[in-house]
Amino acid sequence: MTYKEQIDPARVPSHIAIIMDGNGRWAKKQGSVRLVGHKFGVGSVRRVTEAAQIAGVKFLTLYAFSTENWNRPAAEVSGLMSLLGSTIESEIAELIKNNVRVKILGDGRLPESLRKKLMAAEDKTKDNTGLTLVLALSYSGRWEIAETARRIADEAAKGGLNPEKVDEELFASYMPGSFMPDPELLIRTSGEYRISNFLLWQTAYSEFYFTETLWPDFQAEDLYKAIVDYQHRERRFGMTSEQIQTK
Repeated sequence: MTYKEQIDPARVPSHIAIIMDGNGRWAKKQGSVRLVGHKFGVGSVRRVTEAAQIAGVKFLTLYAFSTENWNRPAAEVSGLMSLLGSTIESEIAELIKNNVRVKILGDGRLPESLRKKLMAAEDKTKDNTGLTLVLALSYSGRWEIAETARRIADEAAKGGLNPEKVDEELFASYMPGSFMPDPELLIRTSGEYRISNFLLWQTAYSEFYFTETLWPDFQAEDLYKAIVDYQHRERRFGMTSEQIQTK
């Protein structure tokens, strides 16, 4: 039986977040430059987006470029920006056809040409009602938390918010990523065991799934395997197993 066939459709996580890692190592194994790995990684994005739709996932967030990635060699960064631009242009028609909504999450530090293409993709897909594909670009969890604090402080300084009213729920409502629910499942490829400054607030109770598979090799069945693994876990949110079973 395939992993796809083992999935319980009633218990599919509504939001899956993925740290797409291993493009560079994959390219090195092929004797190629890192950018070749990124290009092959695009194929995995396409496969996983389609697989997530088939499984019934509502939100899929992909960590495409972190704020720390700006420190990589200039040639690689430039190549990545160009690849992102060409990919969003070539995929937009298919995304619209498949009823996928595109959302961008990040600090906005992107080349103007790429930023315009991403904004156009958001606008063209804004009325789609299927899967929401969130691209985390020039993103970090610490940036998002700091940005949220700035927004709240600005509102309070203007007299529009009483600081004593700030609690977890209000804080979350001011976050740049407040348009999406917290991910139930976080996947990281390539065998690394860390979350690398990704969705720090939102993953407080996410289930983590780590795989040795390098991102360009990640297939639909790999996603389904992660979902099956998730469905075998007990999510307690601080309660006991007995409490969960009696709910």
